[in-house]
Amino acid sequence: MRDATELGASLYIPATRADLSQIARGEKLSGVRSLIFCTEDGIRAAELPLALRNLAAALPALRPLSTQMRPQMRFVRVRDPEVMRQVLALPGCPQLDGFVLPKTTPAVLAEYLRLLEGSDYLIMPTLETREVFDEREMAALCRFMDRPGIHERILSLRIGGNDLLSLLGMRRPRGRTLYETPLDLVISRLVTIFKPSGFNLSAPVFEYLEDTATLQREVEEDLAHGLVGKTAIHPNQVPLIHDCYRVHADDLEMARQILHWNAPAVFRLYDSMCEPATHSNWARRLHLAASCYGLHDDGTVSTT
Repeated sequence: MRDATELGASLYIPATRADLSQIARGEKLSGVRSLIFCTEDGIRAAELPLALRNLAAALPALRPLSTQMRPQMRFVRVRDPEVMRQVLALPGCPQLDGFVLPKTTPAVLAEYLRLLEGSDYLIMPTLETREVFDEREMAALCRFMDRPGIHERILSLRIGGNDLLSLLGMRRPRGRTLYETPLDLVISRLVTIFKPSGFNLSAPVFEYLEDTATLQREVEEDLAHGLVGKTAIHPNQVPLIHDCYRVHADDLEMARQILHWNAPAVFRLYDSMCEPATHSNWARRLHLAASCYGLHDDGTVSTT
């Protein structure tokens, strides 16, 4: 079973790209941990037939999941249920890990789930409609998804930051993280609604390619808010995001001691209180992050 920690920086690829088959064969972007072939906002509506033709050519070129030498995950971001129906009928579709579902509400999600009956595709519903601003609506969506047959299919929930800002008539200001906009409270509320039920949430895109300093600050805030995985819009963003996911050696040692079978109920390490009863979930997540992204080499203690 795949874990959302493995997603890393998920790179969106418009399905209209002429080199889609090269990407599918691993000749390009092979170092990216997760790819999302987009048929939704990443292309114009008039380009949808071209996108589907490209996918029909590219999907058979995907290496079978059982023979992959690296843990790259592959998804299609569908435009609507009808596009999903067409993608499901394409040769090579079984090599996909699953689908990213836009503008998710309980009614829309139910349509997608009907199409996926009898399959084991993973899904990543996207939270990007006006209902996201209503705590009651999100609680209802959480209850809908927290059911047998649905919950285990959901790898992660994706937060559509630009769509949510658009609903407010805004665009992220340059030099500001999302946590310096009205979405700060929205993201915090989504975390407290969905994470206690076991759903992972991944972080939105950062669209200013030249501002790596603010991107780094935002990824650090993503982690502080408990978000795992981040949408990337350019390959140059991927190494920076993954570097932020690396684990500090002192933190990893702390996690190991917290998870030790004979750990004291409370102990001190690196001038920090460690309490296995409350810190074990953090420790397990840190172990997985270390196995995926490795260690920092600066020797400092982080607050991951």
